[in-house]
Amino acid sequence: MLFLKLTLVPFFLLAVSMAAVRWGPAVAGWLAGLPIVAGPILYLLVLEQGPVFGVGAAAAALSAIFASEAFNLAYAWTCRWYHYCIAALMGLAAWFIAAIGLTSLPGTSAVALGMALLGVICAQTFLPRTNTAAKVITITRLDLIMRMVAGAVLTLAVTVLSASLGAQWSGVLTVFPLLGLILSVSSQRAYGPDFVVRLLRGMVLGRFSFAAFCLCLVWMLPRQNAEIAFLVSSVVSVCVQWASRQVVAMTR
Repeated sequence: MLFLKLTLVPFFLLAVSMAAVRWGPAVAGWLAGLPIVAGPILYLLVLEQGPVFGVGAAAAALSAIFASEAFNLAYAWTCRWYHYCIAALMGLAAWFIAAIGLTSLPGTSAVALGMALLGVICAQTFLPRTNTAAKVITITRLDLIMRMVAGAVLTLAVTVLSASLGAQWSGVLTVFPLLGLILSVSSQRAYGPDFVVRLLRGMVLGRFSFAAFCLCLVWMLPRQNAEIAFLVSSVVSVCVQWASRQVVAMTR
């Protein structure tokens, strides 16, 4: 189990980082919408705490899309005028305030879906826009190592503290904007705020696949074993992700 905690999330963070190098910020942001961090953590929570706990955590993770978009909005607007440290602090403050609000709401899937949709609508409407062309980017070995270590630390923290945190806070923390924070800060340092805006706007499109993943888990965990539930949910997530990309391509 410890091996999975130390390797699953770091591996997926490595994959998305390589995608950013190969295809640019918009595609990296789109891929970051997949449950590459929350998915493995939720799986470990189900293995350790059981399917009932997992259903509650999955519903909370779905609602936490709202908090993630609060982070994205705060970071995107702040980074246009201020240093990345200030942008990061503003983004994290917005996430924390939103997370507290979410944990005070009923933990039903209907409420969670409503908050997730509200977050996506707000992000799509209010995120700044840019027409700057995508840049060819590079990532240093140190950046990669730091991203993977951060992913392992988050996984360990949530899974170790899950029993005392409860399903709702555990689920919300699985969608802590770890990847968004790492990618935004490193991108702003190297390429400027317009690059960050392209990245964060790409993440909005990826939220639909994450929502599909969480909803599928909520429905399947009481009916199937964990492996089948997560496998089917992952396939559904990838299909929704592919479909969303096709829709965007057709509208251009």
